[in-house]
Amino acid sequence: MLNFKRRKMKKIIKLFIGIFAVTALFTACEEEFLDTYPTDQVSSNAATLTTDNAFTALNGIHRALHVRYGSQGRGGLGAFMIHIDEAGEDHVFNRSNWTHSYRWRPNSEPENAYNRANWAMFYQWIANANVLINGIENASGDQEDKDAILGQSLTYRAFCHFYLVQLYGDRYEQGGQNSQLGIPIKLDGSTDPIARSTVEEVYAQINADLDQAISLLNGYSRPNKTHFNANVAKGIKARVALAQGNWSTAAQLAAEARSGFSLMDQETYAQGFQIFSASNDEFMWASQIQEDQNDKWATYGAYISRNFSSSAIRGNPRSINNLLYDMISPTDVRKTLWDPTGQHLNLPAGFSLLSNHKRFPYTNQKFIAVSSGDSRVDVPYMRAAEMYLIEAEAKARSNQDASAAQVLFDLVSTRDDAYTLSANSGQALIEEIMVQRRIELWGEGFRWYDLKRLNLPLDRTGSNQSSTYTNGIMQVPVGDNRWTWPIPQDEMDSNPLMEPNPI
Repeated sequence: MLNFKRRKMKKIIKLFIGIFAVTALFTACEEEFLDTYPTDQVSSNAATLTTDNAFTALNGIHRALHVRYGSQGRGGLGAFMIHIDEAGEDHVFNRSNWTHSYRWRPNSEPENAYNRANWAMFYQWIANANVLINGIENASGDQEDKDAILGQSLTYRAFCHFYLVQLYGDRYEQGGQNSQLGIPIKLDGSTDPIARSTVEEVYAQINADLDQAISLLNGYSRPNKTHFNANVAKGIKARVALAQGNWSTAAQLAAEARSGFSLMDQETYAQGFQIFSASNDEFMWASQIQEDQNDKWATYGAYISRNFSSSAIRGNPRSINNLLYDMISPTDVRKTLWDPTGQHLNLPAGFSLLSNHKRFPYTNQKFIAVSSGDSRVDVPYMRAAEMYLIEAEAKARSNQDASAAQVLFDLVSTRDDAYTLSANSGQALIEEIMVQRRIELWGEGFRWYDLKRLNLPLDRTGSNQSSTYTNGIMQVPVGDNRWTWPIPQDEMDSNPLMEPNPI
């Protein structure tokens, strides 16, 4: 089954899952519906009675991205992004707590709670999206609303399959058959066991879902940035194309995706990422967590902000790899987002550290929580800056050096007034782009995925990384089994068609 046990999969199919789901069927008026059932607690049958109900159910998925899945270290997509980032070489711990992913434990342990929870979390969102995908056409309401609901649900299904196949399947090989095992493709509410599809088949389904979503969302005006529109769907497809080595598609869609979004100015950037994504034109997709919906100790900001007062941040504020920090130009505003002294005397106005916040070198102030008692930070799922980097990389890898350098200049010059158009070409230009990608997207959940898709080794040596805190995981060569996560043991035990990954 596509969850821990067969009975739990049946529960996911029967109900539109949120934190807790209700089984009652209802046909109440809209006001009673919204008053009685929170947006993450909707029966699957009721979810598709009307488009109003379906939008409420869709809001449940949006909110599900930032709820807790078990322990406080598993706070939805934001927590997953941190774990992916810390598994690379640029994210540095200063203490040996909350180190499952830092030590690559989910990569090698089928019984690991983080491995199991991530598998279940993404498949839960897929199951929720499938309720809408397979039922919305029969809902009462306008076709325009049905298209918006279907388009966003397809985007979720594609996004989740994409994240899963990158974890549990071997990397996509450009120009190859990609017949290696990927993941089960879940398209309906059946509780029958499902075998793993090939990596090629999974990517084909991802692209088919995104193509349909882009068409459906064309012209759709979303209510806020927690929802999908055509730009975000194109941005996700640009990521997929980059992973597949489809350079022309990646470059084209990245440029189209960022259309209408502008890069933030240096003054705004220097304030760090706070709760301003709604008014910041660079943010394309983000979770904007409401105060009454905040899981104080499990949110993104509870682990990666500099100023919130949690044990994770007080004792283990996150640092940047000092070798990467040294690559940042002294005239680049991004240089101010980490403090080599660790004292953080230049925090944005109105913010300060408590006396019991530990000081370590190279700690970040890229992410700033509302206060020491309020952990909220808007979770940055997609920014226009990433789209510039995708376009630049894709063009550089397809020998369009001049165009790639110009796109890179268009981005970096907004961060650094002294930056000049790159004279590099070939591999040197690609390496420059990748350094800029590492700097720009630090803490946003990309580095480990980048290493895997590019078939690069992990190398933490020679930096401020401590082998004590990494449990000796300082280097991992290309081809190591740990680049492909093991299928969770619960899934192996409950699904007779499931084949394991080598450990």
